[in-house]
Amino acid sequence: MKKLSSLSDLKSIIDSSKLSINNPKPLKKNPITKQYLEAHYSKKGRAGKPVTVIKCFKGTKNEMKDLAKILKNKCGVGGSVKDGKIIIQGEYRDKITSILKEIGHSVKRIGG
Repeated sequence: MKKLSSLSDLKSIIDSSKLSINNPKPLKKNPITKQYLEAHYSKKGRAGKPVTVIKCFKGTKNEMKDLAKILKNKCGVGGSVKDGKIIIQGEYRDKITSILKEIGHSVKRIGG
């Protein structure tokens, strides 16, 4: 392997490998299918702490994790994915409902 003595050496290596820094390849991402979801409010079994639970999601575990990540980032809170449900810490049903409708899902607000 050749030692680099200047930035022009680095540029020649980059040019020779045909790596284009300005035009990176777009990431392949499956679009989330639009579906009917339920937004529940719950404190049961959580030491009295409220959570918002999203149920009825049909898709792969990775798609569910991606959706949970979007919701957690937009709400600025923590959460998890367990037993086919997305659990968001805190009572954010209204905010989550609007986010999911923005994405294109049908959402029903259930409980309380």
